[in-house]
Amino acid sequence: MVHIEKEDWSMDVRFASTRPAGRYVLAFPVAAGSGAVERIGLEEGAAALAKASADAARFEGEAGSIVEFFLPEESGVRRVLLVGVGADGDGRKAGYESAGSALTARLLTSGETKLVVDLQGLALADGAEAAAHLALGAVLRGWRHDIYRTRLPAKSRPSLAEVVIVGGGEGAEAAWTPLAALADGIGFTRALVSEPANILYPESFVARCQPFAELGIDIEVLDEEAMYSLGMGALLGVSQGSSRAGRLLVMRWDGTGGTKEPIAFVGKGVTFDTGGISIKPAGGMEDMKWDMGGAGAVAGVMKTLATRKAKAHVIGVCGLVENMPGGRAQRPGDIVTSMSGQTIEVINTDAEGRLVLCDALTWVQRTYKPKTVIDLATLTGAMIIALGHEHGGLFSNDDSLADQLLTAGLATGDKLWRFPLADAYDKLLESPIADMKNIGGRDAGSITAAQFLKRFVESGVRWAHLDIAGMVWAAKSGTLHDKGATGYGVRLLDRFVADHFEG
Repeated sequence: MVHIEKEDWSMDVRFASTRPAGRYVLAFPVAAGSGAVERIGLEEGAAALAKASADAARFEGEAGSIVEFFLPEESGVRRVLLVGVGADGDGRKAGYESAGSALTARLLTSGETKLVVDLQGLALADGAEAAAHLALGAVLRGWRHDIYRTRLPAKSRPSLAEVVIVGGGEGAEAAWTPLAALADGIGFTRALVSEPANILYPESFVARCQPFAELGIDIEVLDEEAMYSLGMGALLGVSQGSSRAGRLLVMRWDGTGGTKEPIAFVGKGVTFDTGGISIKPAGGMEDMKWDMGGAGAVAGVMKTLATRKAKAHVIGVCGLVENMPGGRAQRPGDIVTSMSGQTIEVINTDAEGRLVLCDALTWVQRTYKPKTVIDLATLTGAMIIALGHEHGGLFSNDDSLADQLLTAGLATGDKLWRFPLADAYDKLLESPIADMKNIGGRDAGSITAAQFLKRFVESGVRWAHLDIAGMVWAAKSGTLHDKGATGYGVRLLDRFVADHFEG
């Protein structure tokens, strides 16, 4: 049994060869196609009721679709669900994740405590993978953050505590183990992103990640004095207006025994962003608690990699600051010197994320000499204008790296769309009194932000910048998440590592 737990609610997932005795909700996954309902293995009378219910609801096995009915039993009735896994259900991992998600969404607060999902009626070439991905969908869709809700009505509280999947075969537990690690990492990221800024700030973010040492991750923390001695004037310029001191959190996982060079993930961790002196409008400013979504994703993927003992060497760096106005806050027109030695004219203090990232990028390149570096940041509102909440933006100086990330995005659902980099955009950052400005104006705002970061990438380094501003928080529920934090980026990076840096 694998137990996925969060602070205020937990769900057990286990696998079995036969249905258990007792009271529970019973679900049958159904592939799209003629006659699929009849093949799920019910007795004649029950099968007729299932077929009639499916026909009445126009159920055709579409991924995530559900039909519900009740079967009479000696002790009363049993609640039964048919859930679609889509066409060609065998091997369609996303279809099984959608099915697991739909079951959780329907039953999470239903009062039911146990769900049994019976796969035995499906002719599966790989029942273990189907079972594991169904479990992943169920767990991810069930994640909630209710710890501050003291008056939640009983009918709104999660009740579903156990999911038993029958018929996945002997390999189901082994197939689930790495996915359980992934679910745990995504849940960790969601928890970080969900926390308010009076709870999560640079020092408490670091404290949340300290237990990673028990998983074998080496933790290093640079305080402001250490960063000052290294010349990180760009990052420190952002944090100087806050009473919360900045931190650089470094997490190192080496599952190769020192045999491989590292890759690096760098996350923007602005735990709250008022915009500083260039203050944001009041409406919606509360959302800026999730401006640390890039750092949250880096922390989540590091936990995932260590938990599943990935055979890879990965450095995760989180630049953690709070951007506040105040007597010590940097002003528009100030000039700061980055760790790289390049000077920056701060035109807009609300273009702060790139100032944090540029010093973090310089530090990790000089310290660990990685050949591949990927940064993640909720960097620009312009990215939301361009892509909405369907894709993250991708910028890269290397076509092969861009293709690898695009492929990983399609495979995991953490989708990306590539944008251009070009000298013409770079010119928009020219400053008359410093090496560059921190903002290039309204035109091509996401591109000029990427061009800014590109100036801090050293020769020979494959680099990608992921602008995930529209992806870390959702105003409505999705296939694998409820409203709120999505955990975007964890699955993407985990798949990227598995595909290209393990084996």
